[in-house]
Amino acid sequence: MSGRLIIVGLGPGNPDQMTPEARAAIDASSDFFGYFPYVERLNLRTDQTAHASDNREELARAAAALDLALQGRNVCMVSGGDPGVFAMAAAVIEAIDRGKPEWKTVEMSVLPGITAMLAVAARVGAPLGHDFCAISLSDNLKPWGIIEKRLALAAQAGLVMAFYNPVSKARPWQLGRAFDILREHLSADVPVVFGRAAGRPDEIMLVKSLADARPEMADMATCVIVGTAETRIVERGTKPSLVYTPRFLKSETH
Repeated sequence: MSGRLIIVGLGPGNPDQMTPEARAAIDASSDFFGYFPYVERLNLRTDQTAHASDNREELARAAAALDLALQGRNVCMVSGGDPGVFAMAAAVIEAIDRGKPEWKTVEMSVLPGITAMLAVAARVGAPLGHDFCAISLSDNLKPWGIIEKRLALAAQAGLVMAFYNPVSKARPWQLGRAFDILREHLSADVPVVFGRAAGRPDEIMLVKSLADARPEMADMATCVIVGTAETRIVERGTKPSLVYTPRFLKSETH
């Protein structure tokens, strides 16, 4: 007997930013897997069971969820933001691809959520209004040399960049190195947005120039958005400034 596994994005943390589709899936599920902080966001009923685990246990978490679904349970895997953006959807599918043949029989679906770069962009305006990319600065799953190459090429290509996993206690230096690389290719006045805990009570939004951007302005709850030569800051007197990247690129600038 096979149950089902639904992979859900909880959004950036504001309950109002969770989709109705995700809420319905959570209501209909019996068991919940995920990283401790994400599972703790849920208000589970007495007939629902949490199976929280620590960070860097993604494949083990996926295997446990798939095994429980095989037993006929309605299992929900939760991620912050969107589950397909540096999150659990890829880990679950990797487990299915490389693991037990019977895991391929589990009914599975992925429900999208609002990812951090979209939440941060919305809070400051529209910095993602033109072409952009997302880069994780964590080298836990890929070599740092690859990250440096991608940073340089994205800057040369004129792409707005959203940085996930910018710093951690084990990786305090990488965001500073990323800024050094970008300063080799971008002008000093390019806007940099530090968006921490977007939409939550402890939200902090900072807008700095690339020249003034410092790694200590970010932590693991921060998404950093680096603009391009076209990205503008619109001052509005006593109202908060707006950051946007124009939709039209009129000339070759890179």
